Amino acid sequence: MNTLTKTQEYIALEDKFGAHNYHPLDVVVSKAEGCWVTDVEGKKYLDCLAAYSAVNQGHCHPKIMEAFIEQAKRVTLTSRAFRNDQLPLLYKDLHDLTGYDMALPMNSGAEAVETAVKAARKWGYTVKGIPSDKCEIICASDNFHGRTVTIISFSTEKQYRDGFGPLTPGFSIVKYGDIADLKAKITPNTAAFLVESIQGEAGIIVPPDGYLREAARLCKEHNVLLICDEIQSGLGRSGKLFAFEYEGIRPDMVIIGKALAGGFYPVSAVLSSTEILGVFKPGDHGSTFGGNPLAAAAARASLKVLVEEKLIERSFELGNYFMEQLRAIKSSHIVQVRGRGLWIGFVLDIKARPYCEALMNEGILCKETHDNVIRFAPPLTITKEEIDWACERIKKVVESIK
Repeated sequence: MNTLTKTQEYIALEDKFGAHNYHPLDVVVSKAEGCWVTDVEGKKYLDCLAAYSAVNQGHCHPKIMEAFIEQAKRVTLTSRAFRNDQLPLLYKDLHDLTGYDMALPMNSGAEAVETAVKAARKWGYTVKGIPSDKCEIICASDNFHGRTVTIISFSTEKQYRDGFGPLTPGFSIVKYGDIADLKAKITPNTAAFLVESIQGEAGIIVPPDGYLREAARLCKEHNVLLICDEIQSGLGRSGKLFAFEYEGIRPDMVIIGKALAGGFYPVSAVLSSTEILGVFKPGDHGSTFGGNPLAAAAARASLKVLVEEKLIERSFELGNYFMEQLRAIKSSHIVQVRGRGLWIGFVLDIKARPYCEALMNEGILCKETHDNVIRFAPPLTITKEEIDWACERIKKVVESIK
């Protein structure tokens, strides 16, 4: 009689009792530290996904852990019915780091996107003067902002929408990177343009030089809010604090999440001006867990680590190095290596899943997107030596698959 391995036992339980809404690689992680994770069999892997940028600071960072545990001993949740002594300090930290007047905290990235949509609509009606229920928000093709019903309503991915209607109206789509299309779609009822500074789920798509700069100019000219989704690209992932900084612009609203609490807790926020976030009055919007003291303490420590350990600068330097090494690999299946900072799209002309499975066997964890793109996005704490170690194995796998 065959005995199941620990890995097979856990997979069998998950497949039997869990909804099948993901297609993970068959590795069962039991612990993690820095850039490395260990599975239930004791095998170590270099994490080149970083939980979709949620652990930019590395797994289980000791300084964030210390803040998290110390806060958990004191108070974890008050709800926003009462004040706590951590949220005001997080507000100030975000202001000091980014320069934005105000923040509105939520939990998941999708909740923050919903918050930005609500803020834009409310601003459109109360400040811009758009007629009631006529507000429009422009979004880009191939976007990924989350999976709520409203958010999938402006997705162009058929699978994300199929079977979930009726969908939320009030959104129009422009081609990502096409400034003429954006200009043509702006109307007097347009309240905002919501866009990823770099498109992550689409395959690490960097927009053409000048695109965001011209979009910002158009938005200002037509009194339209520019909202940049920096949930994945922000907080150092792209080699800058925010990816829009490559264009020298300042969006009206910025959406952040993922690395905001270093993987210890789901924390997100919308950053903006007093004029824009000031449209919310008590009772308009909220969240029981949004801005809770445990989340705020973890977020404050996470931001401090990013700055003190110069992880943003490391991302820029080591991202360029990583891309150079990947571009040196020769294979007829490689179409392009693109990205910013430690956020790299390795584009193939065949399906990427077999490469990801082979890399897992070599001790590297990464994930495919859009069938033919491998994402390489390790924690920003990765070393040059670890990149070299990874590239040796990536080269071996890429050259072995014909």
